[in-house]
Amino acid sequence: MPVTPYKIKSYILDLQKRGTLTFTLDEVRGRFPSFSEVAIKSALRRISGSGAVMPVRRGYYTIVPVAYALRGALPPELYIDDLMRRLGRRYYVGLLSAAAFYGAAHQQPQAFSVIAAPPALRDTVKKSIRLNFITSPREIPQAWLKPFRTESGDIQVSRPELTAADLLTYQKEIGGLNRASTILYELAEALNFKLLDRPFFDFVPVSTVQRLGYLLECVLEQPKLADTLYAKAHTHKCKFQKIPLKHGKGKDNFSVDARWKVIVNEQIEADDL
Repeated sequence: MPVTPYKIKSYILDLQKRGTLTFTLDEVRGRFPSFSEVAIKSALRRISGSGAVMPVRRGYYTIVPVAYALRGALPPELYIDDLMRRLGRRYYVGLLSAAAFYGAAHQQPQAFSVIAAPPALRDTVKKSIRLNFITSPREIPQAWLKPFRTESGDIQVSRPELTAADLLTYQKEIGGLNRASTILYELAEALNFKLLDRPFFDFVPVSTVQRLGYLLECVLEQPKLADTLYAKAHTHKCKFQKIPLKHGKGKDNFSVDARWKVIVNEQIEADDL
């Protein structure tokens, strides 16, 4: 075997022994300044081909320990915090990926969803693992994030209440209202709307609050949660206007819920309700 791949592979194995599961192309360049760019990239391609490491984004790699060799990839929750810190972006794990942390996944999410501060990041697909990046239009409220400990450190996950709201804000990204309602049903026990404050309502669109309240009250049979949400929205002066339950669907000739001002233009058929 050529000397260069061997030395770089030894360097990567040493990182793993020290508990580090990520590295960058720049770090390899700095460690081996006498190696040419062609030699370094060729070595990393060979090592990646062996399954020992996986390129996640341009210039960013994860090490694949033996425990994950059959899967062929490191789970995103083990490197997402490191990646986002290197990119200098505030973020949180959201949507179905966040719901899974609260036991409300229903089924294994097909993508690992990350809400991130701008500018936009491209989605990536590696070894059947899809990283789905959604750009936050507002400043991420840190108080509504919860750290979860993983074997490689803490990651930021949306709290149940923000997770519930995001499922409706980004209903298209998760497969529509039916799926959102199913996850909301499973997430309901974890919700505590008594905690809602001004930063929450500054971040979450009023239309999302309306849709969430309507589903909780009229579909999921959670009147106490709906009442608390309504009272908090009123306290923080949310102004309800008529909005459709489903994005991008006609609004004419449908009934309107008097309390939430939601045009009921979609019949919900959530699983297992």
